[in-house]
Amino acid sequence: MAGRKNQEVVITSIRRFLRMGATTNLLNILEKERPADLAEVFRHLSDRERRSAFDLLVARDRSRAMEALSELGAESGASLLEGRSAEDVSKLLAELPPDDAVGLVQYLPGELAETVLDLLHRKDSSEVVELLQHAENTAGRLMNPRVFALSEETTSGEAVAKLQQAGGKELFFYVYVIDDRNHLVGVVSLRRLLLVAPSAKLRDIMTSDVISVGIDSDQEEVAKLVTSYNVVAVPVVDAENRLVGTITVDDVIDIIKDETTEDIQKIGGSEALDEPYVDTPFWTLVKKRARWLVVLFLGEMLTATAMGYFEKEIARAVVLALFVPLVISSGGNSGSQAASLIIRALALGEVKLHDWWNVMRREIFSGLALGGLLGVVAFIRIVSWHFMFGSYGDNWLKIAFTVSIALVGVVMWGTLSGSMLPFVMKRLGADPAASSAPFVATLVDVTGLIIYFSVAAIVLRGTLL
Repeated sequence: MAGRKNQEVVITSIRRFLRMGATTNLLNILEKERPADLAEVFRHLSDRERRSAFDLLVARDRSRAMEALSELGAESGASLLEGRSAEDVSKLLAELPPDDAVGLVQYLPGELAETVLDLLHRKDSSEVVELLQHAENTAGRLMNPRVFALSEETTSGEAVAKLQQAGGKELFFYVYVIDDRNHLVGVVSLRRLLLVAPSAKLRDIMTSDVISVGIDSDQEEVAKLVTSYNVVAVPVVDAENRLVGTITVDDVIDIIKDETTEDIQKIGGSEALDEPYVDTPFWTLVKKRARWLVVLFLGEMLTATAMGYFEKEIARAVVLALFVPLVISSGGNSGSQAASLIIRALALGEVKLHDWWNVMRREIFSGLALGGLLGVVAFIRIVSWHFMFGSYGDNWLKIAFTVSIALVGVVMWGTLSGSMLPFVMKRLGADPAASSAPFVATLVDVTGLIIYFSVAAIVLRGTLL
């Protein structure tokens, strides 16, 4: 689909033809679009329009319809299968690779899912059932068990012939080489296969140092492996190094997108959404955001408590209250920055748990430098306002020093807290992203007030306090 404008034309045409009952015209439009573009169009249709268009496409081209449904996403795609008979759903799922079918089955209603899995099992299509035996978000659940592998005794010419015979069914990036017990012993690129003599055996031309993942490996580990070594597919092996499947780069892209989306939502102070924002039911969206907001609100109540503790100081030097938002927001901002940087570094494997001391030392000096910079800016601002407007009375210089020194302390504490909280969360076995920016800001707000008024009590003693 070429551009947003063309997409809107297609959507308008589909809606018009659905109202008119112009089935032939509608099918002509649907068949011209790529599966990924069809999925994007479906996202903009109402539930009724989407189901009607999908049903028509299924009747004409079942394989194309299921490709589009797969691109639509597991939860939205599964909703289009609801209402069909289990027999029909099982036939449709058979059009997809097992790993794609698994994602859809997980979102089918319980009774329908059980019946569909039973039918698939009886039809010797048990691959979906077997994949579901593995833990969620592991390589075993994500892999495609239909992996192309050949014996190490196979010649290059024989391998090419077998690839040609199977090429219409599967997409191959590499030829995996196995021994007589199905152990993964090597890999041969298609380019290498075509450049050697037809009589060359795979064992003589293969690369024996194979990059692979275990069947129980977490999906994040798989994504890191693929991005680190720039491979387009990675084989999956069991505990005995037997080849059981493969994960391709398109699956890894989905993993990276899902993991990044989840981390960003958590960093923003919300529970991760299970489906796209526009498809998330209103009350589900409210519930996932409300939990963190309530926790953060209760935390911010401590700020009011801290303000009450320094009520006398504020009453005697009201001018101090003018700089409270400036000081605590600077601490919260610096803490949020540090938390975001460290969460991402942990996610990418740039830093490990044992690096906490190096990170702490680095952030202490970073906090001092950043706090010093903001302190200088604040000092200049207060001095300038005093000479221009006489805003801060006779003790303007001490007030300027109070705010500047407090900023150094609060910003340093903010960067330190923000950088260490992800390490603490990871050490406790929780997701570091849960130490979100709002959570760090709330923590620093409370402690920032204590630092600010403690500095004020020292600097302004005998004058305003």
